[in-house]
Amino acid sequence: QDGPQRKKRKSEVAEVDKQLDILAIGTAVGSILLYSTVKGELQSKLDGGHDSRVNCVRWHQDNCCLYSCSDDKHIVEWNTQTCKVKCKWKGDNNSVTCLCISPDGKMLLSAGRTIKLWDLETKEVYRHFTGHATSVSSLMFTTVKPVNESIPFDGITGLYFLSGAIHDRLLSVWQIRSDRKEKNAVMSFTVTDEPTFVDLTVSEVKEEPVKLAVVCRDGQLHLFEHILNGYCKKPLTSNCTIQIATPGNDGDSTPKPVPILAAAFCTDKQSLLLVYGNNLQPVIEKVSLNTSESHICLVRDIQKVLSLKTDAALTKVKTPVVNSDTKVLVPGIPGHSTAVKTPASGKEKKKNKRKPGETEESIEERLGALDIDVSKVKTPGGLPQTDSFAVLLVQGLESNDAEILNKVLNTRKENIVKNTVARMPIHAVIPLLHELTKRLQGNPYSASLMVRWLKSVFTLHASYLSTLPDLIPQLGMLYQLMESRVKTLQKLSRLHGRLFILVTQVAASQTVQDVPEGNQTAKLVYEDDSSEEEGSDDEMIADKDSDENWDEDEEKEEQSDEQDMTVEKEINGDSDLEPENESEEE
Repeated sequence: QDGPQRKKRKSEVAEVDKQLDILAIGTAVGSILLYSTVKGELQSKLDGGHDSRVNCVRWHQDNCCLYSCSDDKHIVEWNTQTCKVKCKWKGDNNSVTCLCISPDGKMLLSAGRTIKLWDLETKEVYRHFTGHATSVSSLMFTTVKPVNESIPFDGITGLYFLSGAIHDRLLSVWQIRSDRKEKNAVMSFTVTDEPTFVDLTVSEVKEEPVKLAVVCRDGQLHLFEHILNGYCKKPLTSNCTIQIATPGNDGDSTPKPVPILAAAFCTDKQSLLLVYGNNLQPVIEKVSLNTSESHICLVRDIQKVLSLKTDAALTKVKTPVVNSDTKVLVPGIPGHSTAVKTPASGKEKKKNKRKPGETEESIEERLGALDIDVSKVKTPGGLPQTDSFAVLLVQGLESNDAEILNKVLNTRKENIVKNTVARMPIHAVIPLLHELTKRLQGNPYSASLMVRWLKSVFTLHASYLSTLPDLIPQLGMLYQLMESRVKTLQKLSRLHGRLFILVTQVAASQTVQDVPEGNQTAKLVYEDDSSEEEGSDDEMIADKDSDENWDEDEEKEEQSDEQDMTVEKEINGDSDLEPENESEEE
């Protein structure tokens, strides 16, 4: 139901039991499936322990007991007979990624970012180990007995264990000490890439070295052999590196690397089981170890082994019966229709059989008959038809020909634009939008033409565009362009209004100036008698005298006003200026 997240099995028990055939599978939703490998069916399901993805499952030496950890930060102890939770406790502040049970079964190692050693009876932390920057992906004990045999063994003190983390090229080895002072790793093994699979042979005697097989993400296998005897400052490099490659005989002369997926030591500790090739169909091979060489490259032709057969369906070709009503589609660019003429069988016979009196057509006449009549192709306006516009547009977009694109995109007729966009194939919509976006950034004249095309594309192909998953990045540039232009629209419209008023006023003033002045000479002059003229002259003189007298009166009044002002200032004591200044003021 829920795809298995990780598969782990602990089968280091010497006695054969009925439950050794059960495989525990942790799922992504938090449940654990118990699968019987003998029966080949699901035996039971453990629910209610975890709320999130199960990261690791470990069998205890007591076969009815199972431990699991999850992204929900908890560790759960299960009773597999009753399928119920025995105990549940918080293992870390972050997700718990890995578990390992001690050889005596009394302690449990758990790891998220930090490694903790738990007492399984009290469920309390016995030791802390810090040193990995990322979450730990593998944990395993490397020794069964302590190196120093003089000290009485309590089941855990003096043992070594190994840990590896994701994105970390160092595998660390830790020692469980009696004092709590030393929390750092005692030694480390360096590999070429992040370790994906680790297997080792447990050291049971003091002098026996630990053999370690590490498969990295780059597909290489590194073999280490080291006697654990205390602190080592420098990281240890591998004794032997194993790679697999193809022979490179057929067709391609260069050998290609074959990734190693996993490796495990056999019971004799002298040979390895290698798993390599494809995840769908891996190849498992037993290889004897020869660690005298530092680098071993095994040549394997996996193409012969990995032959994924596909049944090719046989199709019988059948010629269809063509009626006169049916329309035959010719292969080519979509939207380009060609009239197919199906010649009648009777006419062919007539052509083949000549009458005795007829003369054979010359080659020149035959070639003339094959020429296409150009006048029929051209439309009355001299423009190509919409069909050919769509074809030209697709050709221009595919070949990126500026001349063809200019010819098509510079058309102004709304009808032609709509029909061309409607008849163009779907796969050309996005390239057309990119081309329009590029041209919109140019001069305003071309932008006004491109907007018509944009409008037609969005109205006719909106349903197709809405189905594209990467539509937002595809149209991002166009959206920003439109946004920036719309921002200036309000200012431009104001400027347009003001300029319109100015232009209309200037035009109006010019029209007033351009009006021709009428002839000012009077058409009719009426003259009075001489007596009236004299009287009018006297009146004019009198008017002049009165005007001059009025001007003189005004000057006199201004002088008297100034004198009154000076007198008032002297009375009020405002004339505190110096005499020179006073004269200047006057």
